[in-house]
Amino acid sequence: MERAVVQITLFGLLLASATTLPNKDDWDIYSFHINSTVTSRYATTVITSRVANRVDDSKEVEFQVRIPKNAFISKFRMFIDGQVYDGVVKGKEKAQQQYTEAVSRGETAGLVSSVGRTLEEFKTSVTMAALKKVTFELTYEELLRRRLGKYDLQIHARPMQPVKDFKVDVYINEKAGINSIKVKGGLSTKALANAITKTHVDKQAWVYFYPTEDQQKMCDSCGEQGMNGDLVVVYDVNRNPSLGDIKKSDRYFVHHFAPSNLASIPKNVVFVIDQSGSMHGRKMQQTRIALIHILSDLAEDDHFGLITFDSSIFHWKRELVQANMENLESAKKFSREIVERGSTDINKAVLEGARMLNAHPREGSASMLILLTDGDPTSGVTNLEVIQSNVRGAIADKFPLYCLGFGFDVNFEFLEKMSLQSNGVARRIYEDSDADLQLKGFYEEVATPLLTDVTMIYNGGTNLTQTNFSQYYNGSEIVVAGQITDNNIETFTPQVVAISSNRRVRFSDTNATVESNGPVSDSHIQRVWAYLTVKQLLEKELVLSGPEKENAKKEAFELSLKYSFVTPLTSMVVTKPQGENTDVLHKPKEGEATEGRRQYQMGRQPMFNQNTQRITSGLTRKQRKWGKNKHKTNTGQSYPMPAPPGIPARSVPGVFYSPVDTGLRRSHDPVTLPGVFYSPVDTADRDFQIGTVDYDSRILPSIVSPIATDVPLSHRFLLKTENLSLPLCFDVTGDVRLKLLHHPNRELSVNGELDSVENGGFRRIVIHLKNDLHVEIDPKEITVREGQTLTRHVGPDPITAGSLAAIRQDKEIDVAAGDTRMIIIIHEQNGEEFLWPVLRQRPLDNNVSGILALKPAVYEEVQQSPPTRLKIKDQEIDVTRASAVDYSTVSPPTHHCWLMSAESALQSHLDDFIILQL
Repeated sequence: MERAVVQITLFGLLLASATTLPNKDDWDIYSFHINSTVTSRYATTVITSRVANRVDDSKEVEFQVRIPKNAFISKFRMFIDGQVYDGVVKGKEKAQQQYTEAVSRGETAGLVSSVGRTLEEFKTSVTMAALKKVTFELTYEELLRRRLGKYDLQIHARPMQPVKDFKVDVYINEKAGINSIKVKGGLSTKALANAITKTHVDKQAWVYFYPTEDQQKMCDSCGEQGMNGDLVVVYDVNRNPSLGDIKKSDRYFVHHFAPSNLASIPKNVVFVIDQSGSMHGRKMQQTRIALIHILSDLAEDDHFGLITFDSSIFHWKRELVQANMENLESAKKFSREIVERGSTDINKAVLEGARMLNAHPREGSASMLILLTDGDPTSGVTNLEVIQSNVRGAIADKFPLYCLGFGFDVNFEFLEKMSLQSNGVARRIYEDSDADLQLKGFYEEVATPLLTDVTMIYNGGTNLTQTNFSQYYNGSEIVVAGQITDNNIETFTPQVVAISSNRRVRFSDTNATVESNGPVSDSHIQRVWAYLTVKQLLEKELVLSGPEKENAKKEAFELSLKYSFVTPLTSMVVTKPQGENTDVLHKPKEGEATEGRRQYQMGRQPMFNQNTQRITSGLTRKQRKWGKNKHKTNTGQSYPMPAPPGIPARSVPGVFYSPVDTGLRRSHDPVTLPGVFYSPVDTADRDFQIGTVDYDSRILPSIVSPIATDVPLSHRFLLKTENLSLPLCFDVTGDVRLKLLHHPNRELSVNGELDSVENGGFRRIVIHLKNDLHVEIDPKEITVREGQTLTRHVGPDPITAGSLAAIRQDKEIDVAAGDTRMIIIIHEQNGEEFLWPVLRQRPLDNNVSGILALKPAVYEEVQQSPPTRLKIKDQEIDVTRASAVDYSTVSPPTHHCWLMSAESALQSHLDDFIILQL
C-alpha cells in the first residue's frame, strides 16, 4: 500500500538543541557579489560569496542568502581547491535517500525556508581546511510581475559580516524601452544612498551598489554583522498601445500584454468580511481602517455590497447598491461598528456573496467577490472540498473570487484552491503594523478593470500557457508564452479578443517588438516559457483531480528536471567533498517553515517522565519489562489489555477501547507503566461523540479525565494537521506545571498549572514580563503584581500593566503582550471552572518555545492494518485511533486523533516542558 505522507503542524517541535552556528571570527567573507540581469522582465540573479579560513585549524563555514519566494533556484555550486561541486536537481523520491541520511545525522535537510512576505532563505555549510578558500555560487530565476504599473526586482543583502569587496550589479535590457527607473528599499537610504549609481539610457539601465565596509555598518538594519536589508529596483517599460510586446525566436515566443488608453469598466464588488472571534483586536481594527479607505475609493458608477460573517451572516444591505455618497457613508458607519465574535461559516458567507452578484447582472460591468478571513471554517459546512465545490458551482466562472488570508492560522492552501477554481487569486495578509495598507494595496490592484473575457489567440502557436483571463486590470500585465509551430515565424499571427465596457474589441497590431533570432535569444525565451508553464501547471495540479491532476503534476515535474528548477516537485542534492554531509534543497510552500527552520534527527526518547518513574518504581522488573515490550504506546490496542505478570486480573490497571465509532473506554484501577498512561473512569464507561476539528487554533488541547479524585488526571493535547489529515494527540498525566510559552527576546514567560480535580484543565496561568511584572489568571480573577503593588481585578474593565493588556469578555480573557496575543477560555464542567489557553498571535521572533509554540513536522503512515504505525522522521511508532475533546473553542467539539506518547509526538522529553514553579 502506498505510504501517505502527511504534513502536520506540531507547534513547538523544534525543541532539540539548535546546531551551533559557525564562529564567524574564524573565517572571512572577502568577496560578496550579487549580479542580476533582467531581459524582457525575466531576471537571472547570481550570488557569489568567496570565503577564506584564516586560522590553522579546519573550520565549518556557512553560506546563507535570501531570495524572492517567486523565484526558482536553478544552480548551486562550490569551488574548493580547484574542484567544482555542483548541485543536481532530482525528483523528490530520488533525493529521498540523501534527505533521510541527512536527517538521521541530525543535520539540516531542508535548505530553503520561508522568511516573511517575499523572501526565502537558502543555507548550507562546508568544512574548510586550514588557510584555504571556498567559493559559493547560487543562481535563481524569476519572471517579474507587474503590479500597480511597475516591476520590482528585490535583492536582499545579508552577508553576515562587513565585506571588503561587496558589489551589487543590476543590468536591465528591455527592447520596448525603459520609461522610468528608481531604487528603493532600506539599503538605499541615508548613509548608503551615495553608494548607489544609477544609469538609464533608452532600452538599458544599470544600477551599481558598492558600499564600503564602514557604510555597511551604518544603515538602519546594519551593524557589526554587516547589512541585512533590501535593495529594490523599480521600473516600467514603454507600451505598445495595441497588441503589446512580443518577443520571438525560431522556436518560442513570449507575449506581454498591457494595453493603455482604455476606459475603466464600472464594477460590481461584494466584500465578505470575517468577524469571528479570532479577528479580535488589531486584525479587526486594521480591517475596519482598510475597508473605510477602500469604500472611499469606489467610483460613483460602481455598485457594491458588504456582508460580515461569523456563524451567521450580517448584511449591510441585502442587494448591491450604487456607490453614491449617501450609500458610502452608510457603509462606512456599518464598517466602523463591526464586532468580532462567534465561529466561522465560510461556506454560507461566500455563497451569499455570490448570490448577491448573480442577482445583480449589469451589462458593461465587471463583477468580483472579495473574501477576507483569518481562520478555517468551524461552523456550518466544514468539509473543505464540499465548500470549494459549492462555491465553484455558485460562481460558475462568471466572476473571480479573491481570497485574502489574514495571518498564519488560516489554511492558505484551501483559500488558494478555492480562488484558482474561480479564476481568482489568494493573497496572504501578514499580521504587521501595515496590514491595513496590505489590504488596501491588494484592492488597488483590482480596483480598475479595463477588460473582461480576455482571450489570447496565437495562430501558428502550440504548447501555450494560460490564454483565457476573466479580467485585466489597470497597472497589471498578462503574459503568455508558447512554442511556434514547425518553427515557422512567418505563419505566427497573434491577436487578442476582449470586452471593453459594453463592446467587443480586438487587438491585432503587428507592430510589436521582435528580438533577433539566434541561439541566445531562443534559450532565454525558452526558459521564460518553461518557468511560466511550470508555475501554471503547479496551480492546475492544486485544483484538478484524477488523471488530469496526475498529468499536470507529471508535466511540471519533467519540465522542472529538464530546466533544473527547484520546485515543490523536485529537490536539489547539494554535493560536497567526500566525508562532508549531503544536503537536500527543497522549495517550501507558502506559510511553511519559519525563519531559521531546521529539521533534526528524531530519535527514540524515553517514554516516561519523572511522575511516571515515581509511580512505576514499585513494580517488579518483570512487570516493567511487560509494560515496555507488550504495549509500546501510551494507550493500548482496540481490545482489553491483559494484566502485567504478578498482578491479579480483577485489579488490572489499564485501558481498553471499544470500536472506534463509540470512542474511548477505560477500566477502573489506576496505575502508570513505563511508556503507558492509564486513566480510569466509572464502571458505566463513557463514550465520546465524534465531531469536527476546529482548525482556527494552532494547538488543539482537550482533556480525558477520571471520576476518582485521588487519581492523577490525564490531559490530552491535539496537534492539528495542515491538510486536514488526522491530528496527533498525546496525554500529560498528573498535577504538573507546564511551560506554555517562553519568549526570551521579550522577556515573556507564560506558565500553567494543570488542575487535579475531575474534568479539570488549568487551574492557574501565570504570565511573567520584564520589569518585575507578574500576572496571575484563574477562573475568578486576574491578579497583577508590579514590584510590591498587588491589584486584583474581577470585572470586565480593561487591564493595562506595562506592555500587557487584558480584558475579560464573558468566558474569554484576551491577553496581549507586545507581538504576542492569546485567548484564555474559561470552561465549566460539573460545577467546576478551568482555563484553557489558545495562542492567537505568534511572536515574530523564531526562538520561542513551549507547549503553545509548536512548529511543523511530517509523519508518514507506514502501516494501516492494526496496529497502525506512523513514521516520524526515522522513528516508527504504533498508534491508536482515539477520540478527544477540543477545548480551544468555547463550544468544544470531539474528534478522532492518532494517540501516542508525549515523547513520541514531541520527539523530546516531556520534562523539557515541565517546570517546578509557576
